[in-house]
Amino acid sequence: MLIEGLIIAQTNIATHTMLPILPGAYQTEQYLPLLRGKRVGIFANQTSIIGNTHLVDSLQHLGITITKVFAPEHGFRGTADAGETVACYTDKGTGIPVVSLYGKKTQPNAVDLLDVDIMLFDIQDVGVRFYTFISSLQGFMESAIQYNKPLILLDRPNPNGFYVDGPVLEKEFSSFVGMQPIPVVYGMTEGEYAKMLLGEKWLNWKYICKEDKQSTSLGQILGFEDKNANFKLTVIPCRNYTHMSKYILPVKPSPNLPDMASIYWYPSTCFFEGSNISEGRGTEHPFCIFGHPSFPDTLFSFVPTTRIGAKEPKYKDKKCYGWNVFAANNAALRKLNNHLQLQYLLKAYQLYPTKDSFFISTISGGQTDYFFNKLAGNKELMQQIRAGKSEVEIRNTWQPKLAAFMVIRKKYLMYKDFM
Repeated sequence: MLIEGLIIAQTNIATHTMLPILPGAYQTEQYLPLLRGKRVGIFANQTSIIGNTHLVDSLQHLGITITKVFAPEHGFRGTADAGETVACYTDKGTGIPVVSLYGKKTQPNAVDLLDVDIMLFDIQDVGVRFYTFISSLQGFMESAIQYNKPLILLDRPNPNGFYVDGPVLEKEFSSFVGMQPIPVVYGMTEGEYAKMLLGEKWLNWKYICKEDKQSTSLGQILGFEDKNANFKLTVIPCRNYTHMSKYILPVKPSPNLPDMASIYWYPSTCFFEGSNISEGRGTEHPFCIFGHPSFPDTLFSFVPTTRIGAKEPKYKDKKCYGWNVFAANNAALRKLNNHLQLQYLLKAYQLYPTKDSFFISTISGGQTDYFFNKLAGNKELMQQIRAGKSEVEIRNTWQPKLAAFMVIRKKYLMYKDFM
């Protein structure tokens, strides 16, 4: 089973070095000895594969005991809508209880981990701050530390790992779509990012003191260093991957990122989610098709409809006009999208008839409550768009914080950088 998976991966994944990129999950000789005889709780979804075989199936076939599956946004099988709450259930294929860690509950609790000796994380990320899997990773790590469970992270390549760009998040705008002071595109694998969370002491968790039952910062009780000293994080690295690699995902990471074009455009066009512009959910090419019913009918036309992962898209069954930037040439797309692009966001704002309602408003009216500002990680981008700033002017304001981030990032890189 595993050998078949390796052959498939070698023939389907191309890299600039002409050697097969093998994610951490393929390095079974490095982590199987750590799992044998243990009860395993695995964070996984449809991307957790070795070749064509799901990692859960592979591990069970090899005699590993999996007692719990934890699932991120979109669920274990990856079919739920963005933001949709998925209830806990028992997976029919494996008979294993599945605990959803998206919505009100974002990390395992003591009950979830009663029958877990070791925690395993294997999810394909896309390297964008507001893609919620790195937020789930943080919660998973915090639970591992709080409940004294060793954690193995099976690293996977970052398809957008060949550049760093975008505004750096300001802490007051932290949310599940952006928890840490990193840019929109941060150029790190999950393994590198996990090491940064630990090294920069960015993790945050609560500790329930048995004496007074008060929720207190764990750092205040034990000190971060004391608790962290007992925490064992093992990162199983990818083979033949660098930050210059061209990695084509073998499985779509979520319903609305069905191809590499969507993955490359996602960092730039996801900002439309915080506006009244359709970001293309409900079309064949989400994040590559975007627009609005009021835009000139001389532009590209499309009609969002109900699809898997987009039950109620914006402007469902209404004709919209806008742009279609989809292209099947992945190499050309990758070259084009080696930085965050604001041109279509600025054009859409210029065309929108009622500027005051371009951004989806909030009941409170507070700057930190605007979803657009949560995506941007600040309030400045919205203000700059409203003020008519050019893309060059906006990008120039990002540079000081980007330079500071690059210094931090460099400390935790496990793979050769693109610079």
